[in-house]
Amino acid sequence: MTEANDVTDVTASGGPGALRVLVLAGSSREGSVNARLAALVAGQVERSGAVADLARIRDFEMPAYDGDVEAGEGPPPGAADLRERLIAAQALVIASPEYNASVPGVLKNAIDWVSRFRPQPFKDKQTLLASASPSMVGGNRGLWALRIPLEHLGARVYPDMFSLAMAHSAFREDGGLADEGLRERLAATVDSFLALAEADTRYLCLQRRWYEFLGDESSAPVTQRAED
Repeated sequence: MTEANDVTDVTASGGPGALRVLVLAGSSREGSVNARLAALVAGQVERSGAVADLARIRDFEMPAYDGDVEAGEGPPPGAADLRERLIAAQALVIASPEYNASVPGVLKNAIDWVSRFRPQPFKDKQTLLASASPSMVGGNRGLWALRIPLEHLGARVYPDMFSLAMAHSAFREDGGLADEGLRERLAATVDSFLALAEADTRYLCLQRRWYEFLGDESSAPVTQRAED
């Protein structure tokens, strides 16, 4: 597998009609290992012929969700901006840290705000979850917690997840992963996810599915869970 040395300069390489992927780093911290992981994912997306839209959660400022604020002022501009980036993409990748074995509050707050828009932009979105952490489990527990609200909102969360353990020592000076096996696994995970997202975008027969989001007003048929 090849790997780009410059992980900060990601340019659109896909041609007309190429799959567009929003790659979101769920950490606001400078030097975040999840921002570095998101940059690697974006690079792999580009090398696979898709278009990567690389962003960080701090690009979308939002207050803590408050129903009274929403009723009086509407959603904040940061939520509207994130919603537009989601709508423009056919697929979503989130590289999220793990806070106390769960989802970072700033990321969950963003999901809560964006979920208030109609049409609700997470529904039917092909989504891949990744994490990086200094811990031995690589933030994997946080990803299982993150799946819950996303799947509830109708996102099609990819079964496989990528978690980078001991992330504080996993990167080379140029930003790439030091371990060849991890480089190959990340590339294979991203490529497999993109193949599924591409098929879901191109082939209408795959667009019949079930989801839990109760606020959906789509007229499209929904497959019941009990169906084989």
